[in-house]
Amino acid sequence: MTEMSNDETNHEAFLLSWDGTTWRDVVRLRQGQVVTVGRSAANKLVLHDDACSRNHCEVFHSAGDWKVRDLDSRNGTLVNEQPVSGDLTLRLGDVVCIGQCRLAFTTSLDAQPSLPDEGNIVAERETSVASYSTAHEEPPILHRSIVPQFLAAEDNLSLHSNHEQEIARLYRLGLEMGAAESRQQLTEVVLQNLAAETVADISAVLLVRPDAPESVAPADLLVVAYDSRKDLPYRRVSDNLSRVVLSSREALLARDIEDDQQLAVFDSLGEMRAISVICAPIHCDDRVRGLVHLYATNPDNALDKHDLEYTLAVARQLALALDHLAERDALKSGLAQAKNVNKSLRQHFDSEFKLIGDSAAMTDLREKIVLIAETHANVLIRGESGCGKELIARNIHFSSPRREGPFVCLNCAALNENLLESELFGHEKGAFTGASDRKIGRFEQAHQGTLFLDEVGEMSTAIQAKFLRVLEGHSFERIGGRKPIDVDVRIVAATNKDLEEAVEGGDFRKDLYFRLHVAELIARPLRERPDDIPHLADFFLQKFVEKTGRVISGYTEDARKLLASYDWPGNVRELQNTIERTVILCRNEVIRGTDVQLSSFSSRLSSQATLPPTAANYHEMSLGDVERDHILATLDFTDWNKSQAAQILGIERSTLDRKLKRYHVSRPE
Repeated sequence: MTEMSNDETNHEAFLLSWDGTTWRDVVRLRQGQVVTVGRSAANKLVLHDDACSRNHCEVFHSAGDWKVRDLDSRNGTLVNEQPVSGDLTLRLGDVVCIGQCRLAFTTSLDAQPSLPDEGNIVAERETSVASYSTAHEEPPILHRSIVPQFLAAEDNLSLHSNHEQEIARLYRLGLEMGAAESRQQLTEVVLQNLAAETVADISAVLLVRPDAPESVAPADLLVVAYDSRKDLPYRRVSDNLSRVVLSSREALLARDIEDDQQLAVFDSLGEMRAISVICAPIHCDDRVRGLVHLYATNPDNALDKHDLEYTLAVARQLALALDHLAERDALKSGLAQAKNVNKSLRQHFDSEFKLIGDSAAMTDLREKIVLIAETHANVLIRGESGCGKELIARNIHFSSPRREGPFVCLNCAALNENLLESELFGHEKGAFTGASDRKIGRFEQAHQGTLFLDEVGEMSTAIQAKFLRVLEGHSFERIGGRKPIDVDVRIVAATNKDLEEAVEGGDFRKDLYFRLHVAELIARPLRERPDDIPHLADFFLQKFVEKTGRVISGYTEDARKLLASYDWPGNVRELQNTIERTVILCRNEVIRGTDVQLSSFSSRLSSQATLPPTAANYHEMSLGDVERDHILATLDFTDWNKSQAAQILGIERSTLDRKLKRYHVSRPE
């Protein structure tokens, strides 16, 4: 049971009656008014139960709370099966028991209590059709309507003036319904409109319970809002009439319902003497969302066919508005969930992709990132493979004004010329063999964000020309397309290639070089910043301990010395892989020197490293010759295993193949 807050008591409250199948009728409680309950017709709420005294109890508002007081009744008043003594404060969901009658207290019709006996509901639903056809006669129905006449005549070009007025009123109502922010506001707008446009004294909106089956029964309907000109309690229309409307999807106008015994269960509605009633389905397709009920009590001003058709039109609009409101709420919920996920991912990125280390090189790099990130300048990141060039690019993006936009990556060395063009600029369906669907390129994906191009020096000259046009602010077209596309993208490029040499050799466009070389960052190799190795080792240890669930607290001194003395030709990437491998294979709670799983391949390469040239052993050689000879030596060392050779050289396998082609080198027989 939820305790009612003071904020809730500042609003009106309600008592709901239980009829054995559902919470049926509603009495509004207003501050400053005492609602008396008893068998006497003088009570505000009259109960036809022999266990009920003539003046049984009263409900009133006092000191910010709603309270119930027993009036020395013969059989007493119970709240949640406990006897009432003195003034008992009512809380949201409390059930008042008087004889066989059950009255539930709530501060909102949107917050109705749970149903006391689900079994009764199931039984009622299963027998609803049979009970209607055998035990009850059809209520006296005056008119039926499934589509309002003034909306059905599509070919009638000359509408009656009354019809024009009705359409205008429905248009205004539609605007008010569209502005509603909640279901409560929406139903209140509808009831206020029906009160103004019809002669009804009492109106109500009943909606289907969320857990109701497809075949809706009257017991599946909940009263979510009602309005009364004379402040009378709301009493449901007979279940008999509701079944007809739910099954036929027709709006019905019935008369003389005051003698219907189902309407005398919960009364002073004997005073109401309803002369006519309208029951209209809330639906715009095969699914019924609920019912609209209207009562007229004035014998000289009964509901008529005009009221019936107008109510039906309003009910259809209400069905659409409820659907739109549900869709909007679902979108809001989905958006809120997406924002939470995005926030969580960003927090993950902050910890996963932060720059580790406090060496002078790392401190200088972080300071430059802050200065560069706040601009929109293109950035060129240079450094060996494994130094964290993509990590630097991510830090630039998430520190920039574009942080809310996308961060898109592409490795230019991993694709041939045709695939790289398709990846960058996209293609239309059927542009070439295999283009079964339209593909959005990386430039479009990165709109209002950052595009990171790794190994940009491996881009072919043909792609460089088209790439340069985009950097210069020109629009581009997808492959096979004709529509010009404009994007707002910041370029962060990375390379481990000597672009200046490539420009001199004609492999890289000079104008593209200057377009990319606006701001430059150098990713120093790990061997040049040994002070960062302990910090990185601790960071990776914590990361992989959490990932694997191993219980490892740290490193021994000999393990730290081993990590610090190694030159890490594979840079930070090699260190990360080494720590992960060590955590997986370590059987101790502390990593020892013998547990560190250094790459045997890198160790062999390190041990065979050549000495730098001196005056005694110097030979005249171009940089191209040096690169070719070193590549051949590495291939001989790996027995021409190109994948291993590429790893040693710190380049991609495809880059190695292109260099071999450039130097006209092939594996010897």
